[in-house]
Amino acid sequence: MSGSLTLRVLSPDKNVFDGSADEVILPSTTGQLGILPGHISLLTAIDVGVLRVRADGGWNSIALIGGFAEVDADEVTVLVNNAELGSTIDPSVAESELQAASTAVTGMEGQPASPEKVKAQQQLSLAKARVQASKSSD
Repeated sequence: MSGSLTLRVLSPDKNVFDGSADEVILPSTTGQLGILPGHISLLTAIDVGVLRVRADGGWNSIALIGGFAEVDADEVTVLVNNAELGSTIDPSVAESELQAASTAVTGMEGQPASPEKVKAQQQLSLAKARVQASKSSD
């Protein structure tokens, strides 16, 4: 495989990642999307999930919270509401947040839809992504 990708992950308050990558796996709203050098141009919606980056023979993870990704001429630009490098997430804290979020969602089962219920589901999705990102960084 020749060439590399340029990956930029930007949130409103920070530049989370800016560098080269051999491969990027995006958590799009339609499933995992693998990007290699020479990929066709595209624009896709990003779900809450984990972006994986392969560079220098290792994988790194970034937890993402919704947004968009654009691929154009070997440049991948990801604009999200929030993002966190997996290497900066404390796995034990992430696990306890996942337990709390899971308990909150379980406690709302059977209740009618409400903003609180939607927020609890979003917190659970984020907690799952943070745990996954914290464990999968090389």
